[in-house]
Amino acid sequence: MAYHHSSVDDEEDTSAGIPRRYAWIVFALTFGLLISDYMSRQVLNAVFPILKIEWALSDSQLGLLSGIVALMVGLLTFPLSLMADRFGRVKSLALMAMLWSLATLGCALAENYQHMLIARFMVGVGEAAYGSVGIAVVVSVFPKSMRATLASAFMAGGLFGSVLGIALGGAIAAKLGWRWSFASMALFGLVLAVLYPLVVKEARIAPQRLASFRNKGKTVLKRPLRTLYSTRSVIGAYVGSGLQMFVTGSLIVWMPSYLNRYYAMGEAKAGSVAAIMVLCCGAGAIMCGMLSDRLCRQSPLRKIEISIAYCLGSCLLLSLALILPAGPVQLVLIGMGMLVVAGTNGTCAAMVANLTHYSVHGTAFATLTLANNLLGLAPGPFFTGRVSDVIGLHGALQWMPLMSIAAAAVFFYTRHHYLNDVDRAKVQDAVDAPCKPACEVLS
Repeated sequence: MAYHHSSVDDEEDTSAGIPRRYAWIVFALTFGLLISDYMSRQVLNAVFPILKIEWALSDSQLGLLSGIVALMVGLLTFPLSLMADRFGRVKSLALMAMLWSLATLGCALAENYQHMLIARFMVGVGEAAYGSVGIAVVVSVFPKSMRATLASAFMAGGLFGSVLGIALGGAIAAKLGWRWSFASMALFGLVLAVLYPLVVKEARIAPQRLASFRNKGKTVLKRPLRTLYSTRSVIGAYVGSGLQMFVTGSLIVWMPSYLNRYYAMGEAKAGSVAAIMVLCCGAGAIMCGMLSDRLCRQSPLRKIEISIAYCLGSCLLLSLALILPAGPVQLVLIGMGMLVVAGTNGTCAAMVANLTHYSVHGTAFATLTLANNLLGLAPGPFFTGRVSDVIGLHGALQWMPLMSIAAAAVFFYTRHHYLNDVDRAKVQDAVDAPCKPACEVLS
């Protein structure tokens, strides 16, 4: 799963003159497309068992079908987000949705593994920048006092979409066949892709100051852009988050197959139980974020210490679960592990925001998305599948939580530099303050 942040400076209110009812319509449609994004991405996991038998695929081949989407999201989120700012966010979002929906329809029509791989590649291209551009649209139409709440709610759409994709995909596959699982997700996305630009208009949501940024921002943003990589702590936040996402992504992708093989569940039931696990992951991410905010008010270092605790806690719970035989106790422990495995999402996002210049927060979170995908969501499912081909899926999942120890080690290193790096970022903000009027927008 990928998380993004507003690219609009928190001191600016870009919602002036936008009726509240229209703002909520924009939110609903943008949120709906985000759900479609993740439904199209995760429906594949529900039909892994069917494809494995029908096309005689190895687990590494199945893992690549999932990982190719995350790989393209990681590689393209940065450049496509910048292009969306230049050519128009609404037009870009509609084109992205049309592309991933048509590609998902291509999955339904695939005749062999190679066709499916190409279609999944195009799904990744279409979805690459939706999260970062979509959240920029959402926060631009609401008052600044609502941005944090709306950003959290919007990001939860990815988890809801994952749940629906896995649960509905499994149920539809059991009733109508796996091709209709993909086709139904594609039709939902196509309808929203056509409706979106008819209702959401660029002229009503784009701040007038964007034109000024496009003309002047390239020069004045040169120094703030350096904050994306200028401290050891911000690089540690990227790397630690990506390594922990290796575990999260592997669990979400392979859980339906694990339930199918070791609990003898059909596709529909396995999809439903896996969806509950994903809900645990989403609910846990929100609760862990709230707990982090509450505990870190007086001590900035606690963000990192809590991140270490989430990594080690998830490793312990999942390792204990996976040394047990299949049964209710194992499922409970896996669910408990899922509650904390994504806890670092919020803490890492906060660290990145604290360590980068306000004018490049959108680009900073695209960089975080890049790390999450290239270090975690893309390689995690693929390498887990590769190991599964050698020692079985259960054995592969037993090794997978150990990546959390590597993530904890990175956060431990980051802890020793964090306070000095935050102070350095504050000094840089003060130095760059005169350029603020010209560089207030970047996504």
